[in-house]
Parts: sequence; structure tokens; C-alpha cells
Amino acid sequence: MAHKISNDCIACGSCAAECPVEAISEGTPYVVDAGKCTDCGACEGACPVGAIAAE
Repeated sequence: MAHKISNDCIACGSCAAECPVEAISEGTPYVVDAGKCTDCGACEGACPVGAIAAE
């Protein structure tokens, strides 16, 4: 399962910077590519508003 970014995203880019497989792309909210996501959780810990969770 991949992680998902909710509409609570403030588009700060913290998650994309932490993703080791570059599975997160810019948007409002940012978007996780489920095909690339390894479910490591690095993005979840990097999000200042808690907008990321496992699906």
C-alpha cells in the first residue's frame, strides 16, 4: 500500500524532499505515485501538518 496525501496538504514540499524514491510530485495537494512508493513512511514524518497517512 502506498501513502496518500490529504487535502490538509499546505504544499510546502517537505515530503517530496524526504522521499528516497522520488514518488511525490508537486500539486495541491502533492501526489504520491503508488507505483513508486515503497511505504517507508519518510514523508509521513516530514509533513508539518500531518496530511500524509498510509492508505
